[in-house]
Amino acid sequence: MICNIPGSYLGISLLLRLPGVGAAIRSATLMLIVALLATSPLPLSAATPDPVLEWIEVMNTTVLAAGTPPNVTSRVVALVSASVFDAVNGIDPRFRPLQVKPDAPHNASQRAAAIEAAYTILMHLYSAQSGMMLTTRLNAALAALASTEKAESIAAGVAWGQTVADAIWASRLTDGFAPTPPPFIGAQGVLTTPAIGVWRPTPPANAFGATPQIATMTPWVLRRPSQFRLPPPVALSSAEYTADFNEVKSMGILSSLTRTSDQTEFALFWALNTPLAWNRIAAQIAAARGLTLTENAHLFAMLNVTLSDVLIACWDVKYRYVFWRPITAIRAGLTPADADPLWEPLLNSLTGTPAHPEYPSAHSSLSGAAAFILAAAFGENTAFTVISEVRSGTRSYANFSDAIAEIADARVFGGIHFRTSCVRANGLGRAVADYVSRHAMRARGDDRDDEQD
Repeated sequence: MICNIPGSYLGISLLLRLPGVGAAIRSATLMLIVALLATSPLPLSAATPDPVLEWIEVMNTTVLAAGTPPNVTSRVVALVSASVFDAVNGIDPRFRPLQVKPDAPHNASQRAAAIEAAYTILMHLYSAQSGMMLTTRLNAALAALASTEKAESIAAGVAWGQTVADAIWASRLTDGFAPTPPPFIGAQGVLTTPAIGVWRPTPPANAFGATPQIATMTPWVLRRPSQFRLPPPVALSSAEYTADFNEVKSMGILSSLTRTSDQTEFALFWALNTPLAWNRIAAQIAAARGLTLTENAHLFAMLNVTLSDVLIACWDVKYRYVFWRPITAIRAGLTPADADPLWEPLLNSLTGTPAHPEYPSAHSSLSGAAAFILAAAFGENTAFTVISEVRSGTRSYANFSDAIAEIADARVFGGIHFRTSCVRANGLGRAVADYVSRHAMRARGDDRDDEQD
């Protein structure tokens, strides 16, 4: 890898992305930059890394540095991986495209296209926060590539990668994520009192409901956000609700006497950015299995488009039923006699209760979907480890089911979810993942009926 890329190259790279710069000028200048980098005296690594895995790591770093929340991250990872997939696949088509039809120059470099596609999307999203870092990483990646590929091929790949990423970015500008809607206040907007069972902002932040517009966003593959809508939460008078209530009240309280030290630790550990965690897991396994560039591009597009669609499906349910969080249910009680106004969840010591309705669990929805995609690719009994950006250490799992079970426990023991919400969310995630994997980015020659649910 090249270090200390000259600042002049960074400036030129940024200028090439300004409106009005013609394709011919851009292509010629890119070839010049690549040629200059190839003859640089700066040291090169012995082998260039897989650009898909490299830019998954860059994406992870960029998103964490910006503090992007998990619900918004689900859109980010899909934009990046969809662009990388259509850029790579558009040069040597092995699968049906997601959005951009294959139309790349015959000599375009797949690696350069992948690098540029990821870079372009991340610059659209994070240029103000991380523009210099991203451009440094871009130029270093292209310089390493210049040791093994021709300048003309790299320039063609860069141009194609930017074309694809810009097309996908433009197509998602009208997906419904923007503009920001009015504040969502849940039960505070209900005139009659008490609003039993209805979500309202939760302490300590008492923030408005997060990104309610995601509930009506245009999915990538699903026909509509409500396609797999879950039934309503269990009735407040049911035995199931009573069992869920008593479990989270006992196991999820900050000062629980029944929760073990390991249960406390993994509840805190999994309070992370869920889409990024599953991308790190996928990258670890893909590297160990030695997947090709095309296989990695397809894997991460399938994973991340699924995560975006399942988050939309989850939000459809959340903002349909607007069910209250444990902290509200326990502090208010079904009757004044049931109230425990001083009850505090474990996760108040770290992240607090997420600012959106309880049912279903977003973490379990996303994790159920991710586990489905990765088990289909690598096998259910694939061992892996995971790290968390909010806790030190590493946790290890013998298979995906073990991780999913622990994640459900983590949300209950963290005091922010009822058990039924996690169980049903996992089913929602798996249903969406199954649909996406059967309808999107299929291998060429797979002529299954696209209209079949």
